[in-house]
Amino acid sequence: MILLPGRDLELKNSKTVDFTEGSILRHLIGFSLPMFLGNLLQALYNTVDSIWVGRFLGHEALAAVSVGFPVIFSLIALISGITMATTIMVSQYFGAQEEDRVTKTINNSVLLLTVCGAIVSVVGVVFRRPLLQMINTPEDIIDLADAYLGVFMTGLVAMFLYNVASSVLRGLGDSRTPLRFLAYTTVLNIVLDPVFIFGLGPIPPMGVKGAALATVLSQVVSAVLALRYLYVSSGLVHYKPGTFRPDWELTGLTFRIGLPAGIQQALVSLGALVVSALVNSFGATVVAGFGAAARIDHFAFMPAMSIGIAVSALVGQNMGAGKTERVYETVRWSSLLGIAITLIFSLISYFKPEFFLVWFTKEPDVIREGALYLKYMSFSYIPMSLMLTLGGVLRGAGDTTSTMVITLISLWVVRVPLAKYLSTLPQLGVAGVWLGIVLSSLSGFLLHYAFYKAGRWQEKAVASREVQPSKG
Repeated sequence: MILLPGRDLELKNSKTVDFTEGSILRHLIGFSLPMFLGNLLQALYNTVDSIWVGRFLGHEALAAVSVGFPVIFSLIALISGITMATTIMVSQYFGAQEEDRVTKTINNSVLLLTVCGAIVSVVGVVFRRPLLQMINTPEDIIDLADAYLGVFMTGLVAMFLYNVASSVLRGLGDSRTPLRFLAYTTVLNIVLDPVFIFGLGPIPPMGVKGAALATVLSQVVSAVLALRYLYVSSGLVHYKPGTFRPDWELTGLTFRIGLPAGIQQALVSLGALVVSALVNSFGATVVAGFGAAARIDHFAFMPAMSIGIAVSALVGQNMGAGKTERVYETVRWSSLLGIAITLIFSLISYFKPEFFLVWFTKEPDVIREGALYLKYMSFSYIPMSLMLTLGGVLRGAGDTTSTMVITLISLWVVRVPLAKYLSTLPQLGVAGVWLGIVLSSLSGFLLHYAFYKAGRWQEKAVASREVQPSKG
């Protein structure tokens, strides 16, 4: 389908943004800043749990909450490819001004995520104990971890639905509306955490189960708000009879784009499980230190992650509009932004890691283990920032297979073997795991750069329109 330039897509409203015109830097900052704040708020969900649990229930409870996250990630990873595919398809159809395809993609993705979320939730609840045993969870925390996951897994459908609604809005250039809903529910989570953890009035104290329940209820609220906006308030799409019937053509395309991205996330999650199993073998104190430091680590990656998501949206729209030259400009500006921001986190993590860790625990041994992890990871932040930018280009263009191959190599050829071998060296111990992660990040950046320079991603667009050449 070829559309002429200048035709206004009826789907556009005041909150969607056309990235095919105007300043690339302004678009990057304007889109990624709300994304960063959104990622920050989303991370606060689990970080607030960890702060309450770690400071008031002890390092065993902190370790129990922390050890559950690789299990959660492993279960949702494959399905997360659908949300990535949704952003790619919506942004490219939007750039190509194919309104009907935008609407059908939105409805079909919501249906897919509902079904998949329900399946994964059931699997998670039923098999959480064997998964915890598989990653060598220490016996003194496995019952607590089992209790936390048993509640948390019931909220996966709500998590998926919020994420797919957010991915749709991002593909349309609107990163602010999901941020507003996330702000509401993060505040709700902060309020509910102490209520359910320690009890209030008729509500009994639930410990780690209470932390999970507060998160689940907050996720349900965020999903309801996001879907209501998408279907009732925004004017973007309209519900009508037959809206949620599967479109098999779009489903096939969604899986073709999303399955490699989902496999990539699954490879990451399996790698995280292996790393967690290695870390768990060093005992609850190391697990707690790693769990606290990993929260801080996630905050350090957040600006680069937000820029990478912004890059995907910009690249998707411009590839759909046939404006490849704007893609290269996007890479230049996003790389500079990522390096400038990430360097600050690298310096703080190396020279003052303890400053952050005291928020999670008062135990010196736990702080010491977490600080060691952060010192090593400070060397990986800039390579990871550049890798996320280049990965955003490949995904925005629809080339999710290349990112899957890169992940396979960097994780399973570099990270896992090196972490396992180096951790057996007496002079390194658990620090060998951290060194393996750093070297894996460096290899991931170099491979992304090689794939980007090869240029095959330019042939992967799922939608495009002819653009009249500019004069002059």
